Formats: sequence, C-alpha cells, structure tokens
Amino acid sequence: MQREGSPWQGLSAVTLKELSDHFSSARMRVLEWLVILTAAAALYGALQGVRSTTAEDPFVFLRLFTDAQAPLPSFAAILGFLIPLVAIGLGFDAINGEYSRRTMSRILSQPLYRDALLLGKFLAGLATLAICLICLWLLVIGLGLILLGVPPSGEEIGRSLVFLVVALVYAGVWLAVAILFSTIFRSAATSALVALGLWLFLALLWPMLAPALAQVIAPPDMMSLLSGQPSLHTLEWQQALQRISPTQLFGESVIAILSPMTRAIGPVFLDQLEGAVLGSPLPLGQSLAIVWPQVVGLVAGCILLFAAAYVVFQRQEVRA
Repeated sequence: MQREGSPWQGLSAVTLKELSDHFSSARMRVLEWLVILTAAAALYGALQGVRSTTAEDPFVFLRLFTDAQAPLPSFAAILGFLIPLVAIGLGFDAINGEYSRRTMSRILSQPLYRDALLLGKFLAGLATLAICLICLWLLVIGLGLILLGVPPSGEEIGRSLVFLVVALVYAGVWLAVAILFSTIFRSAATSALVALGLWLFLALLWPMLAPALAQVIAPPDMMSLLSGQPSLHTLEWQQALQRISPTQLFGESVIAILSPMTRAIGPVFLDQLEGAVLGSPLPLGQSLAIVWPQVVGLVAGCILLFAAAYVVFQRQEVRA
C-alpha cells in the first residue's frame, strides 16, 4: 500500500511536544544539576591553576576546558563522561515508553507516519542536549571573563565553538544508541541497562582490552621484545581498535581542538616534525585537519545508529 502525503508530516509537532516534555520532566532536572555541579567543580580547579599564568599564556581561556586539578579531571574530560549519561537518560524510553503507556497505536492512528515520530523524538533530544551544552559553554566563558578579567581571542572563541559542535555530535551518537535500544527492547529498564552497560564497556573496559587484542592480532617482533617497547604494527592495531569507542574519538578530537600545540594524534615520527617550529601553535584549520577523521567517524556513527533504529522501528508491529 502506497503512502499518501509527505512522510515528515507532523514532524514539527512531535519535536516541539517532546522538547517540552524533556524540559518539564524531573529526570531532566536531575541530569542538569548533575552536569552543572560536576562541571563547576572541575572549572573551579582549572581556575586555580590558570590564574598564575594569565599573563604568559596566549590561550588562557582554552585552559579552562583542558586543565585538571587533582582529584578532579578537566572540564572537557568530565563532559566526555557525562554527555553519554544525559543522552541515554533522554532516549532510553523514547519508543518503548509509548508502548508501556499504550499510546503508540493512538499516536500512529493520527495523520502521522513512523518516520516523523522517530525523527521528531531524535531531533527533540538533540535540541535539548544542544541547549544544555550552549548554556554550559556560555557559563564557562562568562565565569572566565569575570574571574580572569581577560577577554578571549577570536581563535579561542573559534576553537571553543568547534569543541561545542563536536560535543553535540558525540551526544548525538549516544542518543542514537539509546533510541536504538529503546526500539529493540520493549522494557525501558532493559534498554537503559543495556545502553549504560555498552557505555561503561566502551569508556572503561575497551581501552584496557584493546592493547591485549592488538598484541594477539599483531604480535611484537624480536626487536620490540628485546627493547621492551611495542612494535609499530602493534601500535597501529591498538590505535585502530581503541577508535571503535566514541569516547576515544571524542577525546582525540578535544586534544587537537583545545590544545593548539598538538601536531599529531598517536605515534609521532621524526619526519612528521621536519620543518616544524616546536612550541608554535597550529592554526585552527590545521588542527581540524588532524582530527577530521575522528569527527567524520562520530558523524557516521550517529547516522548509522539512527538508521538502524529507523529500520527496526519500521518493521515492528505497533497495533495494541
């Protein structure tokens, strides 16, 4: 049976309704305060170290994102840990929640296709994450202006905006993961546990398993064993395996974007440093060229995961 009209009819209504539900829910309030309080603690620690080098450092505002003060990690590292938590919290019951409330068949009985319903829920979650990240970014810039008394340069604003975009793409990956599991599992508790388990595995366990798997796939040669250092082939496999994790891709992107002195991600060879002026910062365009594969990988992961959720949802029986 051929469908009539546009498959995106009602997309704006679904997006606005879901956006309103996100910002009025108690769950979102808890997640917001968790992120704000944790990020504020990391920012306070970074400010303590930045104040002593305000006059010498040309990128003092970027250090607000990257400096760490024990025992807390840096602001960017905390976002890398908390963004998946917020994204999963927004999307783990996006589809199965409608089944549990017995509203799915009633929603789809309206002049509304599944395409618009699924995309509207994804766009609403992404818009919620974007608003939260922009507010957090403005708070960091505002606190930096008040407490440091130094205005950020155009280069610093540009790099921090690029960081904001990459963080949003990273959030989109985990939101797509949560919606995919919400589509596969009818229980909201099951989808939440599976999504959180995958996040913990990729963020904590996979970086420890990847080196061991790399040594199995590409065993070190005799020279490497004698020197006690891994071979180049093993390091290449280790790096490739670690980049399966979105957390690794996000971390590498943050390093190059927020640290202008970074010239390469991974092993550095002498021929890569030929003609380079050590200690001089790279322009933003060259920093983006270094991490362009990582950013494209995050975008591709987001698209593929949402496409998988779309295919699963289109094949499901939704009648009560």
